[in-house]
Amino acid sequence: MLFRKIRKTIANHLSSGSDKILLVEGARQVGKSYIIRNVGEELFPNFIELNFVKDNEGLQIFKNVRSVEDFYLLLSSMYGSRLGDCSDTLIFLDEIQEYPQYITWLKFLREDRRYSFIASGSFLGLSLRDTTSLPVGSVVRKEMYPLDFEEFLIANDFGADVLAVMKQKFLQHESVMEGLHNRVMDLFRRYLLVGGMPDAVNAYIGTHNMSEIRQVQEDIHRMYLADASKYEEDYGKRLRIRRIYEMLPSQMENKKKRLVAKEIDDRKGARFSQYREEFEYLLSSGIALGVDAISNPKFPLVESLVKNLVKLYMNDVGMLTNLLFRYNVAPVLNDERSVNLGSVYESVVAQELQAHGHRLFYYDNRKVGEVDFIINDYATLSPLPVEVKSGKDYTVHSALTRFLSVKDYGIDRGIVFSNTREVSTGPKGIVYMPVYYVMFLDASAPAEPLLI
Repeated sequence: MLFRKIRKTIANHLSSGSDKILLVEGARQVGKSYIIRNVGEELFPNFIELNFVKDNEGLQIFKNVRSVEDFYLLLSSMYGSRLGDCSDTLIFLDEIQEYPQYITWLKFLREDRRYSFIASGSFLGLSLRDTTSLPVGSVVRKEMYPLDFEEFLIANDFGADVLAVMKQKFLQHESVMEGLHNRVMDLFRRYLLVGGMPDAVNAYIGTHNMSEIRQVQEDIHRMYLADASKYEEDYGKRLRIRRIYEMLPSQMENKKKRLVAKEIDDRKGARFSQYREEFEYLLSSGIALGVDAISNPKFPLVESLVKNLVKLYMNDVGMLTNLLFRYNVAPVLNDERSVNLGSVYESVVAQELQAHGHRLFYYDNRKVGEVDFIINDYATLSPLPVEVKSGKDYTVHSALTRFLSVKDYGIDRGIVFSNTREVSTGPKGIVYMPVYYVMFLDASAPAEPLLI
C-alpha cells in the first residue's frame, strides 16, 4: 500500500468524535476512494461504500431519492444487517457530485447522527456552484492530489530518518552529501516520468516497465477527456474544454507560458472571458493547476489578483512527460542538453507547491519580466519569489534579479531551484537550492492545534 499523508488527516477526523462530515476533493484517479476505504475499514466494524457514478451507470438505485428518510430506507433494504449506529457504522458517499441532492443532505445526515459519514468528489467545485443549499458548517473540505515527491520517495523505500535530516538541512540552508544528492536526483528524474498517479506509481514499483506506466497515464488522459465531453453533453453546451486541455503542453513553450485566446479557436479578437466556463471546469475538476497573475507583489498576494491572466499546468508531471516524450525516457533520465526540460521542471514545482498548501501566483511586468512563481510566506508576512531552472545556467535569471532590485516592492530574498547540489546565497538575497528541496516548502496547516 502506498503511503499517503492525507491518511492521517482522514483517520484523525474519523477518530476525533467530530460531528462534521469530511469531504475529500480531488481529480479522478488520485486515490481518494482507496485511502478512504482503507481507513474506514480499519476504524469501523461496519463500512459501507456507495459509489454514485457506478450506481448511475447501473441500476440507479440512489438516483431519484427525494428525502433523507427514503435514503435510510434504501440503505436498510440493502445493508440492514450491517447498519449499527454512529459509533460503529461509516457510510462512504463516493463521487457525491454525481447526485447533487446528497451534497445538500450532508447537513441533515450530520444532524441526525444516525451513522457516521464521509464523502468524496471529483468535480465538487462545479457541483457546489450549482447546489441550491450548501451544507455550510456541516462539512470539512480537504483537497487531495497525486503523490508528491516525498510520498514517491517513501514508495521507493526511502527512509523517514533521511527525509528528516534533509528537511533540517533545507531549513538551515545546507547541502546534502554528494552520494545522497545523486540518489535523490535519480529518483526525481524517475518521478518526472512516472508522476504521482497511484496506479502509475504502483506500475513503476511493480514492473519498472515504462510501457505499462505510460498505458496507465494514457488511460487517465482519455478518462479526463471523456469526462469533459460528458460535462458538455449534460449541460447542453459546446465548450472547448478538450481543446484547451490538449493545448497545455504546447502552451508551456510560449514566451509568456500562457494560453493565447485567439489560438483556441484560431479566431482573431478572441478573449479569455469567452472561455471562462472552460477554465473553471479545468481548475474545479482538478485536472489542471492554475497560477494567477498579480498586479502588485504585496502581501497578501490575493489582494492584487488580476483576472483572466492565468497560467495552466497539468495536474501531474508524469501525464505531461507522457504527452511530450512517450516511451523515450532518455531526455529526462540523462538530462540531455539538447532537450529543453524547463516546462517539465516548472510543472513539477507547481505541482509540489500546490500539494504543500500554497496558492500559486506569478508576476509579469514589461520592465521587470516574468517571475515563475510567487507565494505567500506566512512566517515573514511577505511574498517569496520562486524561479525554476533545468539547465546549467541556473544563476542567470534576469527577471528575478530585476524584480528584487525594485525597492518599492520591499522584497529582499528569493529562491532558485535547479539540479545543483550546493546550497548557496547569491546577490539580492537569492538562495540557490536543489530542486528536490521544494518538497519542504510547506504552507499546510500545522499537525497540532493552535490554541489562542
